[in-house]
Amino acid sequence: TVAPTYFPPLPPASFPVSTQRFGAEEVRRAPGVQEDVVRAVSVLPGVGVTTAGRNDLVVRGGAPFENLFTVDGIEVPNINHFGTQGSTGGPLSLINVAFVEDAALSAGGFGVRFGDRTASVTAIRLREGSRDRMSGSVNISATGGGAYVEGPLGERGSFLFGVRRSYLDFIFKAAGFSFIPSYRDLTGKAVWRLSSRDQLSAVLIGAQGTVTFNNDTDENRFENSRVVAPQQDQYFSGLIWQRTLSKGLLTTTLGRTFTRYTTTQNDSGGPGREPSVIFAANTTEGEQSLRTDLQWQLSPRVDVETGVVAKYGSDLRYDLTVPGAFRRDAAFVERPLRRDTSFTATRGALYTQATSRLGERLRLTLGVRGDWYGYLSNAVRTAPRASAVWQHSARTSASVSVGRYWQPPQLIWLVGDTSNASLKPFASDQVIAGVSRTLRDDVKLQVEVYGKRYRQYPARRFRPQAVLQPSGFDDATNDIPFGLEPLANLGRGTVIGAELLLQKKLSQVPVYGLVTISANRTRFAAVDGVERPGAFDAPVVANVLLGWRPNAKWELSGRVRTATGLPTTPFVIAGVREGTLDFSRYNAGGRLPQFFTLDARIDRRWQIGKSQLITYLDVQNATARQNVSAVAWSTRLRAPERQTSIGVLPSIGIDWTF
Repeated sequence: TVAPTYFPPLPPASFPVSTQRFGAEEVRRAPGVQEDVVRAVSVLPGVGVTTAGRNDLVVRGGAPFENLFTVDGIEVPNINHFGTQGSTGGPLSLINVAFVEDAALSAGGFGVRFGDRTASVTAIRLREGSRDRMSGSVNISATGGGAYVEGPLGERGSFLFGVRRSYLDFIFKAAGFSFIPSYRDLTGKAVWRLSSRDQLSAVLIGAQGTVTFNNDTDENRFENSRVVAPQQDQYFSGLIWQRTLSKGLLTTTLGRTFTRYTTTQNDSGGPGREPSVIFAANTTEGEQSLRTDLQWQLSPRVDVETGVVAKYGSDLRYDLTVPGAFRRDAAFVERPLRRDTSFTATRGALYTQATSRLGERLRLTLGVRGDWYGYLSNAVRTAPRASAVWQHSARTSASVSVGRYWQPPQLIWLVGDTSNASLKPFASDQVIAGVSRTLRDDVKLQVEVYGKRYRQYPARRFRPQAVLQPSGFDDATNDIPFGLEPLANLGRGTVIGAELLLQKKLSQVPVYGLVTISANRTRFAAVDGVERPGAFDAPVVANVLLGWRPNAKWELSGRVRTATGLPTTPFVIAGVREGTLDFSRYNAGGRLPQFFTLDARIDRRWQIGKSQLITYLDVQNATARQNVSAVAWSTRLRAPERQTSIGVLPSIGIDWTF
């Protein structure tokens, strides 16, 4: 009798704790995520809530820039259309869900193979194309349409290639919106079996995003003056060679990432005058990487993993303009910024870890990672990590992980001020403990507790009460954008929390679901040394996802997400500082209202000859709740104004595979 394994009995050594995995079909059918792999994993424990229109991952109190994303082992700075420079979030992932094999999110405690990030790792694997026959698919989703084709490549290979284009620009124009985004992307993967032991893979993902404005009316010009317009061209590519050894696996990855950002914000103009630029950031960031990873079974009970990484940032160019009116110091003195510079960045890493099975139940992993940052005055940092997993029975296990994690400053921060050249990596020390029990083959219950301590965190000198924890920047007039200000490694922080996960996989019982509850407390202290709630301190976050597949044709699912509102900073309402954030009361202005959203989805499958047609109706925010995502200053009202999400958002999708 062969039965599926819904949950592995032991987690891999690189992800000993706090890790969950979604398959491709689980990502595709998840309600309310727009077939976005990043939005899909956002329901997992430890992930907080940010703006409804973005997919930023806020993991255990950390900022979005603390997250690492890998695609087939290639480290990608930002995998989003219209991504925020210096961070990892954006409105929509550029990874086509039809290419995804699976996605794993580790919310902490990951092994020494992964570095340069302090919060989480999201590892995405792309599937191989079919080796049997040519096939393809045409689809229309909530945001755009696309097509892909796959098939054999000679006798020992396969390929997979697809393109997508959004139709947001058509919808926004028809609806009379003043802000009109458009994107397109392509994805390709080819795999060759060079021999019985050797495999070569090639991956290429490219994307382009543009924003245009309709400034035909005074109202449109005013609304557009409050928006940062991101234009983005990017790609990442890689060659991956894998060789199966007698007792191990050797993997060598040559990668290249490149992004060109053209970001502007204009004023509203005036009678007979066109809008003029008030903020501009024209930058490119390109990097080559080469890494080799070896997994080796030293003995029947001891496994060793080791690797070396080299990176060279060769295309780092920054042309930045921030007027003094939008870049003021703590005394409210204007500090304009004008930079036009380029530089290179070299760094490397070496890691090794050993995993030993002591008896039949205990597994210990000890590892150490060393990172060298040539562009940060040859800084060297060491990160020891350890974990233990106790297999109490076939269904119950306990785990604990401790370790140190280092992250360098984002590259754009280094040109935000002449003093920022002295920035150093910051650290996060973590301890995580948990218990997991498989209640039945397709049902798992997991409980974890954790603590994190940040040291040398980037703190803002112009805002001595705040550390730097940006999400997305929609309006450069609200705060200094992209970390373009004096920063210092003077911040510290603590995060403690507990999480519960109850998951039911789709099986012979045609019901699946996920329940997660996260409780945490996040505190940070900046230059002034006073401890305050972190920018992403949400004491309680809860998710419920349920689905029912009564037969092979129909599927119904829904998702509820709720969270405590984030803290806010009040505005100065009078005087020369009117309309600016009052940082003397940083994160003390009360919390946003409770976040709540209900998404629903219906899928219908049709078998037409040898092809399959999937249609679906996805309704986001079915209760039409106006969730408040932020508070902004209204120059018209001369008062704070709540920014709310849109109401009910229905969408229809079609996917025809032939």
